[in-house]
Amino acid sequence: MTRAGEPPSKRILIVEDEPFVALSLVDTLLELGFDVAACVADVRAALDVIGREHLDGALLDVRLGSERVDRVAEMLDQHACPFIFTTGLGQADIPPEFAGRAILQKPFGTAALVSMIDSVFGR
Repeated sequence: MTRAGEPPSKRILIVEDEPFVALSLVDTLLELGFDVAACVADVRAALDVIGREHLDGALLDVRLGSERVDRVAEMLDQHACPFIFTTGLGQADIPPEFAGRAILQKPFGTAALVSMIDSVFGR
C-alpha cells in the first residue's frame, strides 16, 4: 500500500527454484519497497502469472531444475516487461536471443542486486 501522493510500488515477479534464494529475494525486494507479484519455481507457474498479472519487472533464474526459463523470457519480452537473469553458470547459459539482457551472476550480494534493479527497473 502506498501513501497518498506516492507512486505505486513496482510489481516484480520472482522465478527461482531454490527456496532459500527465493525467500531472500522476496525479503530484499519487500525491504526495498517493491511489491512481489509472485514468487514461483517453475515455467508453467511463471507463464500463468505473466498471463494474469500486471508486472513491472522480473528476476529469472535461468535453470529451474530440468527446465530452462527461455519461454518465460520470451513472454516477458512480448509484454515489454524488463527482466534480469540470475545464473550460476554465466553468460554462456543465457539464451542467445537475450544475450544483451541484464545478468546477475550467482552468488550475488544485496548491493549488486540493488544496483541491477535500479538500473533495469528503476524505482
